[in-house]
Amino acid sequence: MDPPPYSGKEHLSVAALNHPAGPPPYSMDNTAPSALPPPYQTIYISPDAGYNQGLFVQPQQAIIITPSQPTKEPEFLGYSIFTMLCCFLPLGVTALVFSIQTRQANKVGDRTAAQRLSMLARSFAHLALGVGILLTFVYITIIAIVLIRANHHFP
Repeated sequence: MDPPPYSGKEHLSVAALNHPAGPPPYSMDNTAPSALPPPYQTIYISPDAGYNQGLFVQPQQAIIITPSQPTKEPEFLGYSIFTMLCCFLPLGVTALVFSIQTRQANKVGDRTAAQRLSMLARSFAHLALGVGILLTFVYITIIAIVLIRANHHFP
């Protein structure tokens, strides 16, 4: 079999056979060959191109704020202060905190939060009153027992 005839226009060199035109083949670790970034082009835009044809002013949007109506949930502030000072301090302080939060929720108009906080303030104030009464009863009972035993030993 004879090789195909070559025309005089096709001229191959040894360098062209060793370095083929086109992208380099992938390496053994299957990473893509690095490509050079395209050259940067300078773009000139004349002032007459229409960029600054005038100042564009966007109309301001109207914001409507409707004031909320304050609610009237009971705060139990006085009851909380009484239980804090006279009954049981830790639960009274907790009731006082919920009372103040109820007042703030009433001012903002958050009815659901005000109802929940008002119920918590009342519950903690009731609990502080109950614990205070119980502790007072226990204290009086202990004092009575101590006095009875002291008088029993010394006729």
